[in-house]
Amino acid sequence: MKSKVAIVNSSSFGKYFPEHVEILQQKFDVQRFDLPPKLSGRELADVLKGFKYIIASTTPFFDSVFFDNVEGLVLISRHGLGYDNIDIGKATEKGVIVTKVRGGAEREAVAEHAIALCMSVLRKVPQSYSKVLQSKWSERQKFFGIELKGKTVGIIGFGNIGSRVAEIVHFGFNADVVVYDPFVAEENMSYVNARKVELNELVKLSDVIFICAKYTKENYHILSTNEFEMMKEGVYIVNTSRGELIDQEALIQALESGKVAGVGLDVVEGEPINGEHPLLRFDNVVVTPHIAAYTFESIKAMGDKVVSDVLRAEERIIPEEVVNVAVIKKLEEEGWKKI
Repeated sequence: MKSKVAIVNSSSFGKYFPEHVEILQQKFDVQRFDLPPKLSGRELADVLKGFKYIIASTTPFFDSVFFDNVEGLVLISRHGLGYDNIDIGKATEKGVIVTKVRGGAEREAVAEHAIALCMSVLRKVPQSYSKVLQSKWSERQKFFGIELKGKTVGIIGFGNIGSRVAEIVHFGFNADVVVYDPFVAEENMSYVNARKVELNELVKLSDVIFICAKYTKENYHILSTNEFEMMKEGVYIVNTSRGELIDQEALIQALESGKVAGVGLDVVEGEPINGEHPLLRFDNVVVTPHIAAYTFESIKAMGDKVVSDVLRAEERIIPEEVVNVAVIKKLEEEGWKKI
């Protein structure tokens, strides 16, 4: 009997590169699931009973209850970088391997999308385009923007994506860069002439703020009322990380007061959202539906990695990019190979 692989809530895996699914189908029983984002752990365990491998998206949440109610699960491979919807501690306790894609797989795609959102709000691209569609070319004088050159750009999180954003704004736009990241030494930022600062200083100094940090319990609502109060008048904010990093009510208040001049979001807390979402009533807010990693190059690399994870696990070879590294020792004791 073939081992079973579940593809859960990933609309892109296998769609643009069907060979990824075809490779798996040669060796496994592969099934695709489209589940409610807030499905309970117990219900999720019932649905995925008997599956040995899971290819997971950003939802639903694989919580402790889920892990307590599944048997035979070997691997959850995240079709992406973030893994905040997986209880890593419980997965490790149960001996389940959790992997993510390589940082480089999404680096260029997400960084470029962050810049696209930034320029859209700085230069009012969507708003001016809508006037063209309405045959109101003569209203073009309403759409004065600002240049990124010479501005202070604050980057929260200097990992794979944040560092690439820094490169683009520094070398491409001649912007000054300040960074908040407690886990990266300032000397590792020197090649983009970036200065490491505390969060309070970053929000006070920045004309544009990019959120590029991964989401953890510690940085939930890292930008909230206190941070918005310290920001410059007319600041711009771009978030391609996770919606939970911004206090939505505080953001709405800052938009209403004019403190925030424009926002570009690829992620929103509680996504997916509909057209009635309160952020969408502001014409200086641009929202895209979590598509920053959606380039053919990125999706191909992500799919390659996920397929490799499953094939390796089936051969008892430790996959690359294991998140819960504590489980590796146990695997080695059980005879798994590391190559």
